[in-house]
Amino acid sequence: MKKILSVLAIVAVALWTMTACKSTPKTETKGEENSFKIKRGTNLSHWLSQSKERGEERRQHIQEDDFQRLEELGFDFVRIPIDEEQFWDEEGNKLPEAWDLLDMALHFCGKYHLRAIVDLHIIRSHYFNAVNEGGKDANTLFTSEEAQQQLIDMWYQLSDVLKPFSTDSVAYEFMNEPVADDHEQWNQLVAKVHKALREREPQRTLVIGSNMWQSYGTIKYLKVPEGDKNIILSFHYYNPMILTHYGAWWTPLGKYKGKVNYPGILVSKEDFEAAPDSIKKDLEPFTTQEWNIDQIREDFKDAIAAAKKYDLQLFCGEWGVYEPVDRELAYKWYKDMLSVFDEFDIAWTTWCYDADFGFWDQKKNDYKDKPLVDILMSGKKLEK
Repeated sequence: MKKILSVLAIVAVALWTMTACKSTPKTETKGEENSFKIKRGTNLSHWLSQSKERGEERRQHIQEDDFQRLEELGFDFVRIPIDEEQFWDEEGNKLPEAWDLLDMALHFCGKYHLRAIVDLHIIRSHYFNAVNEGGKDANTLFTSEEAQQQLIDMWYQLSDVLKPFSTDSVAYEFMNEPVADDHEQWNQLVAKVHKALREREPQRTLVIGSNMWQSYGTIKYLKVPEGDKNIILSFHYYNPMILTHYGAWWTPLGKYKGKVNYPGILVSKEDFEAAPDSIKKDLEPFTTQEWNIDQIREDFKDAIAAAKKYDLQLFCGEWGVYEPVDRELAYKWYKDMLSVFDEFDIAWTTWCYDADFGFWDQKKNDYKDKPLVDILMSGKKLEK
C-alpha cells in the first residue's frame, strides 16, 4: 500500500519546492527562447483525465513516490492529461480538488527535476474518440464561437494558476488530438488560442499537434504561428494498430484473434481468411504491407520535415502497446521506435505510466513490465 502523506509532509514539500519549480515573475520578451527541453517521458494518464476516481481514491493514485521513481529510472519529464469535467462543473465553476492535485504534481515535478506538459485532454465540446463511440455530433468546438471562447477561457484560468511555474519547467498543450472536418478549422483555432495565450505568457512553451488525432500524416497541413521559438510540434503514433491495439475492445480490430507478426507481413493469408468477415476490410492492409523500422521512418518523414521547416523541437506525445499484446513482439516494436526517435532527436512520452499500456502497477506497487522500462531507458537521454 502507498503511504498516505501527512499534512505536515505536504506543507514541508510545498515550502521546499516553492523555490525549486516556481520562479519570480520576470519581464518577458516575445520571441525570447526559454530552456524547456525534453527527451524521455511518460503520460500520467487515467488520473486527472479519463477516470471516474474521485476523493481519496484519486488523491492516492499518484503521489510523491511516483515522481521520485520516474526520476530515478531516467525520465526527464511527464505529460499530465487533464479533463474539463474534472476541473470545472457544468456551470464553469472550479472543482478545487483537481486543481490542488495538479499543483501538487507540478511541485513534485520540480522537486524531482522533471519537466511537465499540462495537456487539456478532453473538453465538453470536443472528445477525440467521439466518432468511434457514436457521439460525433457532440463535437461542437469547430463550429461554435462560444465553445472556442470557452476553451480560451479555460486556458486563461489555467494560466492564472500555472503562470508562477517557471517557463523552463512547465509547458501547455492546449488541446489533445483535434478532430476537425477541415484542417483549416484547426489552423484557425490554433491561431486564436496561440494569440490569446501569448498576450498573457509570451515565453511559455506551447505544444501544438496536428489535426485528425494528432496524426503524423496531417502535420504537413498544420500552420504553425511564425517567429515563435517556444513551440513544440507534436504527433502521436500507434501504427500498426493491429499490433499495438491487438485485443483492444474499443477498436474494430480488437475482434481479431489470429496471430500477428512483427517485423514483416503482420497477418498471414490463412489468418486473414479465418478472421470474422466484419473486420476483413480493416484487416486486409496488414496482409500485404511490410512493417519494420523503415516503415516507421517513412511515416515520420512529414513530421520531421515540419520540425525542420519551422526549426522547432519535435515530440511524439503518445505511443505504446496494449498490455495483452505478446511482449516479445511489443519489445521489437518499441526498440525500432526508439531507434528512429534517437536518429532524428524526437522527444517522447509513452502511453502510459500505470494504465493498460503502462509499465507500473499502482495496486501492487510494483512493476508489471520492468523489461519495457529497461528498453525505454536504453536510448538517448536528455543532453543537459
